[in-house]
Formats: sequence, structure tokens, C-alpha cells
Amino acid sequence: MVAMASKIYLLFIVLAISSGCHTAQKSVGVPTVSYGKVIRISELTSAYVDPRPVDVWLPPDFNEKNRYAVIYMYDGQMLFDSTTTWNHQEWKVDEALQKLSGDTTLEKVIIVGIWNAGKKRHSEYFPQKPLQLIPKNIWDSITHNTIRPHGYELFDGPVYSDSLLMFIVRELKPYIDKRYPTLPDAASTYIMGSSMGGLMSMYAICEYPGVFSRAACLSTHWPGIFNTDNNPVPGAFLSYLGSNLPDHTTHSIYFDYGTETLDTMYARYQVLADTIMSKGGYHAGNWKTLKFEGDDHSEGAWARRLEIPLRFLLRKGS
Repeated sequence: MVAMASKIYLLFIVLAISSGCHTAQKSVGVPTVSYGKVIRISELTSAYVDPRPVDVWLPPDFNEKNRYAVIYMYDGQMLFDSTTTWNHQEWKVDEALQKLSGDTTLEKVIIVGIWNAGKKRHSEYFPQKPLQLIPKNIWDSITHNTIRPHGYELFDGPVYSDSLLMFIVRELKPYIDKRYPTLPDAASTYIMGSSMGGLMSMYAICEYPGVFSRAACLSTHWPGIFNTDNNPVPGAFLSYLGSNLPDHTTHSIYFDYGTETLDTMYARYQVLADTIMSKGGYHAGNWKTLKFEGDDHSEGAWARRLEIPLRFLLRKGS
């Protein structure tokens, strides 16, 4: 049932080599940025997840007397400095924020880049509660038959994304709010990611609508694995979204996808997600879904369009 289609498997091999599908990576030095500065948090321990670096980006005019919105971003090791990333690509977050710096319609912001767990990334970035909608025998078959190109299983142990969210909400956010002059309420707290990180951004705003008011989900990996044939995972994710969509009067959600490499899988599922959004009362004022012709599944593609979701998250007002 879950045998991997050969063309998708080969596609994943290419992506694992040439894009940001996030293989294991050792901690490296603090990223070098061209705009603002990055502070590495190394002293934060967790009761929920393995230790990992957290990088905090501050704008060049950072002032303790100001108050800042915060964007929490997944795959923190891929955000700022391509000289330290496994595939020599980056989101170019600091460059994008520099381009937006003169826009007074946007909030001042701090970026919190949360590193992924390397080989365990799929286990911690797979939304956990939707699994309740998949029969155990089917899920067991998926986890034991979905193999990475290097020959080991895609899931390195049980899914634990609820623990990752508890780390972010119960430990990391209080730490950030205590040490930096943030606007700690949900109205100024946002979350963003791509691929599995896009799924987790959707999951975070649904699970914690009192913590996050806006989410940006780039190249959302609705299939969950790398096979679309007889795959129950997208249906479980979409059913979960339909049952847990946050209040459209107080929340905003951004989706996008490209048309090349792994992103070719997403359009049909995004259409279903868009139907859910529309039925949930979302409209052009608090929801966007954008298609980027020719964009592939890579940090390079996300960097080229990053200003768009940043504007969506940081716009002042509702």
C-alpha cells in the first residue's frame, strides 16, 4: 500500500542532495549576517526535546526601549548563512528584512530560529494529533516502509511533534519574552516554516491559537511522506485542519507552493485546504494561498519569495 513510487523516490534523492530537506547537521558557529545580528542561545535546556541551538536575530537598530513582534521559525540552521548549511543554501532572512526595513506599515520584529533535530526531523515535524485518524496497522506500515535515500527509515522513532510544540510554547517563548523586549501576546507572535516546517506552522496555530495569531506555511508538505499513492496522511491532515481551524476573526494564515520538484505534489491538496479555509470564514484580509510558477522545493526558492509572507505576518492591524 505504501510502496514508494520510483519517480517520487528518485525525486527525493535529488532533493536530499540539492535542496533543504534537512539532513542531520552538527552545530556550527553563529551565523554571519549582512544586516542586524544573531545571538546564539546555548544555555536553554528542555524537558521535552533534545538540546539544540536557537538563533535570535535582532535588527541593527534594536533598542530595549522598543517592543518587538516575534516570528518563530523552523529549521533555524537554514535561515541566515549559506556557508554553514549542508546544501550551501539559505532563506536569506536578514536580507529580506533589510529590504522591508523602511516600510512603516510593518511591525518591528525579532526572529527566533529553532534548529531541527537532524535525523529525527521527520519524527518531530510530523503533526501528531492527525495520526489518531490513521489506523495503527496502516501507520506502522508507513513508518517501516518509507526509506530515506541513504537506506534508513524516514521516521527515526515515534512522532513527537507535540513535545516540540511544548518546548516552543512552555520553555522557549517564556525565555525569549523574559530576555528581550517582545510584545508577548498572541497578536504579535507568529510562526513560519517550509515543507514539514510548513505543516508544523499550520499545526502550531491550530494547537495553540492563544499563543500564535499568524502562521506562514511555505511549500506545505501535505503528503507527509514521499508517496501520494493510496496515502491516508493528507486526508488526516486536512481533516484535522477542518476540525481545528482557529477563529478567522483573530487569526491569519498564509500558504504557498511552487510547481517544480517536490512541490509538484502539493497543488491538489492545497485546493482542498483552501476549501476548508473558505468554509471557515477566512478571506483575502486574513488568508493567502499563492502559487509560484517555476519555483522548486529549496531554500533558494523560499528566499526569492520570502518578502511576501514576511509582509503578510508583519502587517500592522488585523
